[in-house]
This record gives sequence, structure tokens and C-alpha cells, in this order.
Amino acid sequence: MKKVLTFASLLATAVIFYNCHGSKKATAAAPKTTYDGSLKAVIAANCSPCHIAGQGNKKPYDNYTNAKADIDDMIRRIDMNPTDRGFMPFKHPKLPDATIAVFKKWKADGTPEN
Repeated sequence: MKKVLTFASLLATAVIFYNCHGSKKATAAAPKTTYDGSLKAVIAANCSPCHIAGQGNKKPYDNYTNAKADIDDMIRRIDMNPTDRGFMPFKHPKLPDATIAVFKKWKADGTPEN
């Protein structure tokens, strides 16, 4: 009888540890924000016509190279208060936080192209 109880206790302990999970749940990694997949459309919708080649007279950000080179300045300027000198988009309301977050996430993800 003692052997049966010992075996049952060991079996119960093994089952508990096998099914035991840590308190931290695994989270799926958020997909990376890419220039072609996300940022290009945001720029086209919010920075046009000034920063689109052939339409405006400012540095075009409808290409990966220029956007990557100036991402720090773009974030700084769209994050400013509308009354601050250098605020973008010029003569328009401040972009929504979710839109600004796309620029910030792209930078945090390492500015991938696609």
C-alpha cells in the first residue's frame, strides 16, 4: 500500500509540474512596421503635396532613403505643439497619436524598407 501511495504521489507531482506554467504569459511579437507596408501610405495621406516628389517644393519623403535619413527630425516636428516653430504638418492640425506612433514604431523597429 505504501508503494502505491508513493507512486501515486510522484505521478501527481509529475503531472502538476508538467502542466505548470509561469505567471508570465507568452506574447506574440508584434509585426514590424516597414516603410513600404505602413509608413509610405501615412506619408502620402498626411504629408502631401509638400513632401511628395513632383508635387511640392520640400524634401520628398515618398522614398525610403529620404524618410530613413530624416526620421528623427520628422518625429521631432510632428510631435511638437502646433504653435511651435517648425511644427509639421504646416498649417494643419496635429496628427493623431496613432499616426505619430507609426513613425515612432518604424524607427524603433530599425527603419526596415519592406
